[in-house]
Amino acid sequence: MKDTCKAGLSTTTRITIDQQRTVDFLGEAGRVYATPELVRDIEITCRGLLLAHSQPDEDSVGTRIELDHLAATPMGMGVEITATVLEVDGRRVLLAFEARDDVEVVARGRHARFVVNPAKLAERLKGKLEAARQA
Repeated sequence: MKDTCKAGLSTTTRITIDQQRTVDFLGEAGRVYATPELVRDIEITCRGLLLAHSQPDEDSVGTRIELDHLAATPMGMGVEITATVLEVDGRRVLLAFEARDDVEVVARGRHARFVVNPAKLAERLKGKLEAARQA
């Protein structure tokens, strides 16, 4: 990580809740932002923040998420997700996040990410797959 990645660093992304981001089991009138999609959007926001402060051979992976999904957001409404770095401890980065739709806060929590070298990770995964084949 570059030394620009430090506590207080923040970013906000804005998305519109499209059909792909909603649950389908409540019928068309009940299409609201699905929690797994919210988690995905939070991860993308946090990763983007870290990528802007990473070395060329670095990326990050999520290792933990604590999420309170507080309110439903209907399809078509906008959501802003704000991520803020709380702590950088070596390759571990802890972030806070808040998601707000056009009316209220809909989620908040914390997300931990770990900085990795994608090429080295690919090699480790290759070794794990080989070990699984031999088991």
